[in-house]
Amino acid sequence: MNKISILIANYNNGKYFLECYNSIINQTYTNWEVIIVDDVSTDESVETIKTIIQDDERFKFFQNSSNKGCGFTKRECMKHATGEICAYLDPDDALYPNALEESAEEYLFNNKTVATYSKMMLCDENLNPQKTFSATKRIFNDMYFFNCPIQFAHFFTFKRETYLKTQGINQHLKSAVDQDLYLKILELGDVVFINEDLYKYRLHADGISQHNSKESAKDSFAKVIHDAMKRRGIKRINGKSIPNQFTNADEIYKLLEYQTAPLFRIRNKFNIAFM
Repeated sequence: MNKISILIANYNNGKYFLECYNSIINQTYTNWEVIIVDDVSTDESVETIKTIIQDDERFKFFQNSSNKGCGFTKRECMKHATGEICAYLDPDDALYPNALEESAEEYLFNNKTVATYSKMMLCDENLNPQKTFSATKRIFNDMYFFNCPIQFAHFFTFKRETYLKTQGINQHLKSAVDQDLYLKILELGDVVFINEDLYKYRLHADGISQHNSKESAKDSFAKVIHDAMKRRGIKRINGKSIPNQFTNADEIYKLLEYQTAPLFRIRNKFNIAFM
């Protein structure tokens, strides 16, 4: 029975954490730990979270020395993880009770499986389910898959031993952090799609993925894609050369424009895509 490390990078989301916590302790799968790293929150997150998790040794709490951002904090989470399987859970979101069990089972069927992902339910600010995120689908993983447009997101689990073979999460990223992780993990094995909702994604004004800095998020996503191209040794796409250095997001998007048509009609419709 593999141990699962649930990784939570928190910044000012303490007011939502109780529902996240309850969803973890009510899992049907029992072999887990939770690693929480706080990025020097300015609200009452630290006090709130510590009060909720007190006396439960399955929860381990850490805090950055100064505010470092999402990429750094998620990378720190992995430094403390001890489970064979890892998964990120945002502190303002929650899991369905069978999320860990359904994910863990998939690793028993194929030793080449390095990751799993599922559908996710979009919820309102009070975590009431609204609708399933419709873009999630079974993917065909190859060196030209960049998850653009978004085809999978939460709930993503992965083998820790596979992560340790990668460069790890880019600590300098402020957004597109999950996309960076997905592409690195998928370069090293198979991914399994679980065709059911396992993750509750809360839509609210304070969420990192719903901030007004959409262009910045798209730039980060383009940088992640460019990094993946360089890692994979891709020299040309659609007859056009890959730039040696990343300078412009649109340059990267145009390279992919005919790779998966109609690719960029969705670019201005993303509401939660750049995570």
